[in-house]
Amino acid sequence: MSAARVPLLDVAGIRALIPHAGRMALLDALDAWDATAIRCTATGHTAPDHPLRSAGGLLAPAAIEYAAQAAALHGGLTAAGSASGTGVRGGLLASARAVQFHRLRLDDLPGPLTITAERQAGDARQWLYAFVITHGGQPVAEGRLTVVLEPESSA
Repeated sequence: MSAARVPLLDVAGIRALIPHAGRMALLDALDAWDATAIRCTATGHTAPDHPLRSAGGLLAPAAIEYAAQAAALHGGLTAAGSASGTGVRGGLLASARAVQFHRLRLDDLPGPLTITAERQAGDARQWLYAFVITHGGQPVAEGRLTVVLEPESSA
């Protein structure tokens, strides 16, 4: 995956490729991607009105949603760049496995989160991604997630 100094996509570009809308679109920038991996940045985790924040703050399990959105963006980018012309399809987070949280909360981390996801396997029906979320080079959360894709339309 090549590194980029300037984001390849900003919030508006990301929102065009993922099904998440409004405040639930959590990624701020696409930093790098290739056919199998993606790296994004998010800064909204400190916001007092974060949509996943509870009375106890933004708890570490919210990291799974950040990883799922990175996987969704990667799927949108690879579909948009494919010659098949199938277009971007929706999907559902079916499972999160082997998840390790290295801290209790996300909202007390100043500065951006870095979200990386790498497609480990997949076909026309589902994808398996490994993910790592870091802050200042230190791990925050890591694991695997499975995305089940909506059926292709026959239109």
